[in-house]
Amino acid sequence: MSGAFSLLESWQIPCTRFFSRTYQFSRGCYEMQRPTKRQTLFFCRNMQTVICEVVNASYVPTSQTKPKDKPSPKVETIGAFQKLPMVMPSVDIFHSALRKAKRVLPTKGIANIAKRERNRGAKQLDALMKELAVPLRGYIENFPKRMYLHPYERSLIELTLGDGNYEEVLKKVDALRKKVVSVGKEHASLCAKSLSKKEAEEQLTEGLEKLQEIFKCEGQAVDDLVYIAKTLRAMSVVDLEMPTLCLVGAPNVGKSSLVRMLSTGKPEVCNYPFTTRGILMGHITINFQHFQVTDTPGLLKRCDEDRNNLEKLTLAVLSHLPTAILYVHDLSGECGMSPSDQFMIYKEIRERFDNHLWLDVVSKCDLLQESPVVFITEDGEADHLELAKYRKIGPEGAIHVSIKSEKGLNELTNKVHELLMAQMGRIRSKKIQDNIEVA
Repeated sequence: MSGAFSLLESWQIPCTRFFSRTYQFSRGCYEMQRPTKRQTLFFCRNMQTVICEVVNASYVPTSQTKPKDKPSPKVETIGAFQKLPMVMPSVDIFHSALRKAKRVLPTKGIANIAKRERNRGAKQLDALMKELAVPLRGYIENFPKRMYLHPYERSLIELTLGDGNYEEVLKKVDALRKKVVSVGKEHASLCAKSLSKKEAEEQLTEGLEKLQEIFKCEGQAVDDLVYIAKTLRAMSVVDLEMPTLCLVGAPNVGKSSLVRMLSTGKPEVCNYPFTTRGILMGHITINFQHFQVTDTPGLLKRCDEDRNNLEKLTLAVLSHLPTAILYVHDLSGECGMSPSDQFMIYKEIRERFDNHLWLDVVSKCDLLQESPVVFITEDGEADHLELAKYRKIGPEGAIHVSIKSEKGLNELTNKVHELLMAQMGRIRSKKIQDNIEVA
């Protein structure tokens, strides 16, 4: 208690004097010094604590290190494809590396011809090996792993390149790099151990030919990577924070024509199914506000296991992107699919993606007849009130439009604007909710 009381007393004494006192505790003798005179006195509430352990009646500070948490892998946002590096063809990589390697000179000051020649050969082989391996390593490091990509871009890789092809090509490029490094080091070592000028030249020639042969036989992996980079970089970029309108429907119902009318997108318009061969983007500007529009391949009446990759692209957009849906129907019979089949597809998609904002449009209304179109394969007398109503006017609340006569286009534009504004409200609400959860 006496020691503690003395410490409390010293706290009240101004620090303009120098103090050096000795305090007697139960064990040992301790000397404590107060700081020297300062012109300004600062007070701080924060106090730093140090953990000490008793070692031979002395207090020894112990290091208090916290285990560092391993950083979790960063999941990429959409746009990773635009960050892919430029990949050179395998032939260009080898010839560029060979030119640089041949310019390498032996170390200065070597008088012996044999020593100078093996020095030059070893350095040139080492330089060639590095010039080949460095770009290959850069490709492997800068191409993102699929597991860290956004789910939408993962689907694009699988459906565009084939399942597992992306990873397989990167593995082949890495195997090529390892082989180049191994062979290059081996022949550089053999060249450095040559006993004569002639042997050094032979080892150099043999090493160059061996590396050239490897690149010629296995360089196809690099050329495949060139194609992959070109294909992925050409993919349309979707801004997740910008409201997006996705046009969905059966093939050849007029989706591309509506995209051309509504946005800056210019998809191909032809009178045959699956004109749209991928995800095409356009933009809308209404009252100085910017929105996105996507044109998607058509959907057929079949189960998911039987769908082609174009149809799966459409489902990937709806599954992984926060979009509002503009579903297009064609009841005129011009699209080649019966209204009853379109009705079945519509019901399936509507039930699967019922959490999306939705707007129905009946296109080509100028071609509609007074009596509904009935295909030979359909049962016109089927007792299905909902289907019968669908054949006549489409889904309840659908907007009837015609690109040719421009009927209903103004109403459609206004409805689309309202739909996109509602989608913007959803995106902002989700962003606020995510920020609250993070905080």
